[in-house]
Amino acid sequence: MSQEFNKCLERGKIKSFSPGPKLAKKELRLAQEDLAMSLKNLEEKNYRWSIVQSYYSMFHCARALLYSKEYREKSHFCLIEAIRTLFCETGKINVSLVESLLEAKNLREAADYYGDFSKINCQKLTKKALEFLKIAKGLL
Repeated sequence: MSQEFNKCLERGKIKSFSPGPKLAKKELRLAQEDLAMSLKNLEEKNYRWSIVQSYYSMFHCARALLYSKEYREKSHFCLIEAIRTLFCETGKINVSLVESLLEAKNLREAADYYGDFSKINCQKLTKKALEFLKIAKGLL
């Protein structure tokens, strides 16, 4: 296990969560709903909200995966590290998908906190969110 993942465990930012597997499908449903709204906002040229919703679609996919391993996150950063450790290091997910999640987090923060967003980033992010949802569904 990665050093960062272990730090997240030690700091209580990743915790054991035995009900997780029962809640994973709910998280996938939320991911699907966020992605649908993201695509609608992309179509309506509301790029800021599309970026935010694409990130949250990916977030809920990642949370569903984490729940399937009986863990729960208390930090977006630690969620990403947990997915990297539990799914990339085991070969279940390509590391590029986790890098996309990290990029999505950064784009969401830029759009949400600083009003910095673009159509190109929005289009790229919705594609990544679609890919993440497809992979998460396949793993669960």
